[in-house]
Amino acid sequence: MIDFGYLYKGICGLANAHRAGTMAGHLGAAVVTGYFFGEDQSDLPDAVFKGVEAELNRIIAGEEAIWFNAKKAGVTPTQLFEPFSGEEPGPDSVTSIVAALRKNIGTLKQSGHNAIFAAAAVRALQDHGEFATPRVVTGIRKLTEGFDRASPGRGYYGKEKGWLRGNQVSLDNAGDFPKYRSVQEMADVTIAELIATATIKKQGFGGLWHIINHAAAISELDRLGYSDVARQGLPAHHQHIRLWRSLPDVEGELGAVVKAEHDPREAAYWEGMLKRDQARLTHRIKTLYGFYTLRRFIQDDVTRKQAEDSLLYLMA
Repeated sequence: MIDFGYLYKGICGLANAHRAGTMAGHLGAAVVTGYFFGEDQSDLPDAVFKGVEAELNRIIAGEEAIWFNAKKAGVTPTQLFEPFSGEEPGPDSVTSIVAALRKNIGTLKQSGHNAIFAAAAVRALQDHGEFATPRVVTGIRKLTEGFDRASPGRGYYGKEKGWLRGNQVSLDNAGDFPKYRSVQEMADVTIAELIATATIKKQGFGGLWHIINHAAAISELDRLGYSDVARQGLPAHHQHIRLWRSLPDVEGELGAVVKAEHDPREAAYWEGMLKRDQARLTHRIKTLYGFYTLRRFIQDDVTRKQAEDSLLYLMA
């Protein structure tokens, strides 16, 4: 298991993130989901949990400080994890967070970060209501509301076109496929996309990291009892996949995708030299949680094995 203390630290990181900007939510969300990865995969070797905790310590210490300008924001990454004190849990619980998410979950916002951050917070505060104090809930609601006017994210379309925001991309029929009828269909498409494209070098819209984590967030909202909000979020994930499919293979320009040598459920994985550039520090943790959250939707052993093997391309 991951030490329980990390859950509250992650909650504080999410609740304080609005002070620095929406993308600062990466830090708290990674710590929260790191804790839940340990809770959900409790039978793994202790060395795996120690490896995850070491990564969470790096996040809390501010190693991945790319998400905001600390001087401009007036707060450092480490300060985002400072605890709230002097308050009892309020009657509001997570209701206002879900209400805020309901206003922006229907369209793609920053590669699904609105849903990813909010769903992690909702699970944390619903499972552990003692942490749902007024200032915590208000802070996470403000973070969620910060995505109201956010763009869908951006993707790299090669040297000629460069980076384009999602609302600049004409999808036409590119990557088109039937709209989701259920959370299960979304999960099926996500797993199939991972298997089909993990070896292809694309860049943008959060990569397969966010395709997975966006789907996992919606599925968790459904599991936690917010099925109407989850259904409302299905079109945004559908758009996310279509934008991902519109991206070209840029291996010739940026190099091939690399595969991890070991499964992250093995101690050997955490003993190696992990890459932590390009936001891998936070996204590795969030995607471990996201992938194993979605894995429960896989209905056959062959697909499960293919998906687990494809995940290694995201874990390098």
